[in-house]
Amino acid sequence: MAGSNRDSPVVWPSIRCGDTRALIDFLVAAFGFEEQFSVPGEDGKGIIHAQIRWPGGGGVMLGDAERGDADHLALPFGPVSIYVVTDQPDALHDRAVAVGATIVRGLRDEDYGSRGFSATDPEGNLWSFGTYAG
Repeated sequence: MAGSNRDSPVVWPSIRCGDTRALIDFLVAAFGFEEQFSVPGEDGKGIIHAQIRWPGGGGVMLGDAERGDADHLALPFGPVSIYVVTDQPDALHDRAVAVGATIVRGLRDEDYGSRGFSATDPEGNLWSFGTYAG
């Protein structure tokens, strides 16, 4: 495939947020994402763009919904659903519960061989974590 690099992720979900800083802090504490960087607004308030990495590979781009240029502001805003592969679903579930994440589908084994759970973040996004890697 032209322009691809198989050593780096090629799909990066992007979330428009009401409060990007608060969401990053939650995702780091509850699920173990690692903050890579963030770009504040010109006025020093909010976040125009940020990236968090998943320790197992890949990451998520985030930014405040009301920040950015006119084209950016026209993009849809609302909850999304993201699936993340983990080889430690039980420990991750316990970590999420310990910081108060809302578990919407408890830890369980699936018929197709995956083990995982689903939780929502403070902005209503659904995060599913499981061992199924495709």
